[in-house]
Amino acid sequence: MPSADAVSDDSRTHIIIVGAGIVGVCTAYYLTRHPSFSPTTHRISIIESTRPASGASGKAGGLLALWAFPSQLVPLSFQLHEELADTYNGAEEWSYRRLQTVSLEGNLSRSSRVSKRAPVDLGLPDDLDWVRSDVLESWSSLSGKDSTAQVHPYKFTMFMLRRAQECGAVSLIMGKVLSINYSKSNTAESVIYQPLGQQDSSSSSGPASTSTSTASPSSSENSTPKVLKGDKIVITVGPWTSRLLPTCPVSGLRAHSITITPSRPVSAYALFTELKLAKGKYISPEIYARKDEVYICGEGDNYVEVPETTDDVEVLKERCEELVKYAGVISKELQGGRITRRQACYLPVVDVPSTSGPLIGPTNTQNLFVASGHSCWGINNAPGTGKVMAEILLDGEATSADISSLDPRRYFVSGPLPGE
Repeated sequence: MPSADAVSDDSRTHIIIVGAGIVGVCTAYYLTRHPSFSPTTHRISIIESTRPASGASGKAGGLLALWAFPSQLVPLSFQLHEELADTYNGAEEWSYRRLQTVSLEGNLSRSSRVSKRAPVDLGLPDDLDWVRSDVLESWSSLSGKDSTAQVHPYKFTMFMLRRAQECGAVSLIMGKVLSINYSKSNTAESVIYQPLGQQDSSSSSGPASTSTSTASPSSSENSTPKVLKGDKIVITVGPWTSRLLPTCPVSGLRAHSITITPSRPVSAYALFTELKLAKGKYISPEIYARKDEVYICGEGDNYVEVPETTDDVEVLKERCEELVKYAGVISKELQGGRITRRQACYLPVVDVPSTSGPLIGPTNTQNLFVASGHSCWGINNAPGTGKVMAEILLDGEATSADISSLDPRRYFVSGPLPGE
């Protein structure tokens, strides 16, 4: 039998957040900033199975846009991103900045003749001088700095985690949640988790060091599962949601990406491309110029099921090399740059035709909540999600945004499966 958690007799209201990605971290942060929250009456446990920000929260592009979806949440979240950046010097702490977005169309079916073609004056912005005009056929502006920004996802997630922990009432537990315990009246009472042994945080695979301790998944093999009792349990594990809630219609879409340090600094643009390779064959890499590197990602796939943990995500070398190749075709600065990362992650998508997601709020199981299914806009919508989740958990309803159409109870029935 799993052992009871050592601090289960704490009399404070205990909120358990499963998953230390950006959505779980922002939920913890905004809980600690809620007027009703007090370290003397509340405590928060964040349970993470590998490392904070080890999935899409550390490997996504970090694009922020007012034209993202869902429209119910985006305006609030975009505003909160700006407020956070102003409050905590986000420009330095997590590379927050505004940028412009353009669409580029090119024809590479004549690739053998590309090097012989003269540069074409397409009227590109003067500061977009790191894109090869001789491979392009047209371009258009999609949005300006008034409606588009960016963050470095890993740096942003880790910073927000540290800020959430400042109050002294937020604990990070390294362990893999195995299941949720339900009462006979369909109330979520606790989680069973496999603890992970601690190791030095400097071994984290993230691009920035942090004082938060991490754990080695292999160190849990001989540990005894524990029961952690909670008054409210929030599931924020993205594409792993259905592992804990089998009826929840959230699955994973794998996305490959690379980062390149260009041969020289490049201007702040997000590029959405469509490159013709042959008749009826196109490739559409997205290219986001960060302050000190360029992020390139490709289209998602669902060839491989979501693995056990983020450490088990398979990275296909050929998919990454394809991104390297076409980034180099578009830009000489990228072609001559240094590749710093080849990676993949899973984006959580909602498998319901009537909604693009995410699912945010209470389930039909008492004391059980979900914040998942953010697709490619998880970083964009994390502050807004955290804000409304804090209101739901402490006030009983969201007041900062009308997210009634994102209510999880509209799309699935939670609770133990028959026979459990």
